[in-house]
Amino acid sequence: MGRKTLLFLIVGVLGAYYFYTPLPDNIEEPWKLVLMATYMKAVTDLALFAELLGISHYMNTVNFLMTFQEVPPTSDENIIVMETTFNSVPVRTYVPKQKSETLRRGLFYIHGGGWCLGSAAWFDVDFLSRRRAERLDAVVISTNYRLAPKHHFPNQFEDVYNALKWFLRQDVLDKYGVDPERIGIFGDSAGGNLAAAVTQQLIDDPDVKIKLKTQSLIYPALQILDADLPSYRENSHFPILSKSFMVRFWSEYFTTDRSLENAMFFNQHVPVESSHLFKFVNWSVLLPEKFKKGHFYNSPTFGSSELAKKYPGFLDVRAAPLLADDSKLRKLPLTYVLTCQYDVLRDDGIMYVTRLQKAGVRVTHNHIEDGFHGAVSFQGFKIGYRLENQLMSWLSQNL
Repeated sequence: MGRKTLLFLIVGVLGAYYFYTPLPDNIEEPWKLVLMATYMKAVTDLALFAELLGISHYMNTVNFLMTFQEVPPTSDENIIVMETTFNSVPVRTYVPKQKSETLRRGLFYIHGGGWCLGSAAWFDVDFLSRRRAERLDAVVISTNYRLAPKHHFPNQFEDVYNALKWFLRQDVLDKYGVDPERIGIFGDSAGGNLAAAVTQQLIDDPDVKIKLKTQSLIYPALQILDADLPSYRENSHFPILSKSFMVRFWSEYFTTDRSLENAMFFNQHVPVESSHLFKFVNWSVLLPEKFKKGHFYNSPTFGSSELAKKYPGFLDVRAAPLLADDSKLRKLPLTYVLTCQYDVLRDDGIMYVTRLQKAGVRVTHNHIEDGFHGAVSFQGFKIGYRLENQLMSWLSQNL
C-alpha cells in the first residue's frame, strides 16, 4: 500500500469518525449540529488522551480548553455589568441603565456544565444574561459555584444556595431595586438541577422571608437512581450529551472514584435498602404513553451498599430533586420546564412535570420535538433563538 493511499485512508477514517453524525430528519440546520458535535468530540478526545497519559484530569482539561469562551464584565449602552460576591460566592450582576419608576423583576440564573464545567464569564452565558436583563427589564444575577473534580457535592449546592439567600435579603433587593414579589430562579442542565434543589430547600428555611415567584428549569438533570430511562436508551450516543458523558458528570459530582461511574453506567449503584426511592423515579408510571412506547421497564438491579455509604450524595434530595416527597413538591412556585426529544435528560424533566402536576403545582411544560441538549445556549442556531423567545415570553407574562 502506497503512502498516499495510506494517508487518504487515515484521513478518511478520521473524517468519518469526527464528521459522520447521523441525525433525525426533523433537526433544523443539521450541519451546525454536526460541526458542534465535531468540536465536542475533539475536545473530549483530547481530554481523554491527556488523562490516559496522566497529564491532567479529564474534566480539568475540558474546562481549560473552554476557557477561551470567557469574556470580561463589560457594560454596554443598555446594561451595567459588574462582578461582585454574594456571601463570598462570585456572581455577575446585570442591571438595566435606564431608571425605572417601579421596582424591577429579579432573575437568579445558574449555568450548566455538569457541575464540572462552565462559568458566568462564558460568552454564551454572558450574552444571554445581558439579553434577558434588557428584554425583561430585570436585574439578572448570574452565579458561579465551585466545580468538580476539585470540589464535590454538596459544595455546588451550598454555593448556589448561599448566593441565592444573600440576594433574597431585603437590603440587597433594595440596593438593586428589585421587587421582592417578582423574583424567579432559572437554570439549565446541571444549573436546572441546582435551581430545582435550592428552590425546594428554600421552602422550609425559616431564615428566608422572601420566596420565589417562579422557577424555570431547562432540560434539568434531576436524578441518577435510574440511568436506564427511555430517553437514555434512545439518545445514548446523541450529540451534545451522550449517556457516558452524562454518567461521568454525575459521578464526578460526588467523587473521582471511577467505580461509582461504572456502577451508574450499568445501573447497579443503588443498594437494596434504598429501593423505596424508586417510586419517585418509576418511569413506567410517571411518563406519558408516547414516551414509553416500545420500551419495557426493567426492575432495578441493586448494587453494593458500600458505594452508597462512601458516596451518599446520589441518594440525597439536594442532588436529586425528583426524590422529594409530595408534601414538599406541593409548596413549589409556578414552574416552567423545557424538555427536548433528543436528550438523555428528557425523561427527568417529564417525570418532574408529572409529579408537580399531581401535587397541584401550576406547571408549563414546553416539550421540543426537534430539540436537543444545550439548544437554548446555541443562539447561532435558529432553534436556540426560538426557544429563548418562548422562555422570555413565559417569564414576561408570569414573573
